Amino acid sequence: MTEPPSTKNAAGKPLLTALLILAVVILAGLTTIFGMIARDYFMTASANAHPSNDTLTTTPVIKTGLAIEVIQTFDLPTPYQPMPTETITSTSTQAPIPTNTLTSTPIPTETHTPEPEWPPESAQISNIIGYPQSYTLDCESRSAVDWAAYFGVSIGELDFLDALPHSDDPNLGFVGDPNGVGGFIPPNSYGVHAAPVARLLRAYGLPAQEDYGFNSNELKNEVASGKPVIAWVIIGTGLGYSLEYTTEAGEVIDVAPYEHTVIVIGYDPYGVTILDGGMLYWRDWTTFEASFGVLNNMAIVYREE
Repeated sequence: MTEPPSTKNAAGKPLLTALLILAVVILAGLTTIFGMIARDYFMTASANAHPSNDTLTTTPVIKTGLAIEVIQTFDLPTPYQPMPTETITSTSTQAPIPTNTLTSTPIPTETHTPEPEWPPESAQISNIIGYPQSYTLDCESRSAVDWAAYFGVSIGELDFLDALPHSDDPNLGFVGDPNGVGGFIPPNSYGVHAAPVARLLRAYGLPAQEDYGFNSNELKNEVASGKPVIAWVIIGTGLGYSLEYTTEAGEVIDVAPYEHTVIVIGYDPYGVTILDGGMLYWRDWTTFEASFGVLNNMAIVYREE
């Protein structure tokens, strides 16, 4: 008699089969889960390597038995597609830096005007008038009053002559007769030298000063300054000579035959302009200096203290 199958065995087979099926399902689920995890890992790595504005689309969860399957789709960028470049637009506008405009002001240049040569090469005094002398030997008085009139002091010729002191020494006063014969030396009728004439002019209020050794350059300075000079020369401003004379007081002095006075009122490079009483004439420098030097360049000048 055949024995019926073992109940134990019969009951055990379905259980074993169910366990096997469950194991398969669990294994399949685990495989699916691990596959999904691996896929998510690699997709995340890929997304990090190629950032983009990917759009993530998630599908509904599908449940199958014990396995949960989540299906995710990604819009991946095209491989090697260039990344979008960011254009930075500056919205701030920098104001231009003001620049200082330097205006150059021209520096006025100094114009140097050379000092005029002094004394000048030429000079002339025009507003002086001379008159003929009244006596043969009163040239000193005539020159003195004409010179004084130029500076605004009016004196009569004879008044001046009468006011001069008399002496045998021409350095102290008038020698002889004013209307005597010319060409002699003291104690004959002669005339007067510079000191007594200057002294009398000062008495009339004029700053007259006698001078000796008065050179040509000093004469130019005076004339160029508008001041005429009374000069002791030889008559006609010609050539002459000097002699020694011993006065009654025992003084030895220089005198000259034909002693005479003129007023120098101008000069130029070649000579001088002379006012001789009522006459006006010119003498070259050589002739004038020789005549002026006979009595040691004796002169009267207008000199204020």
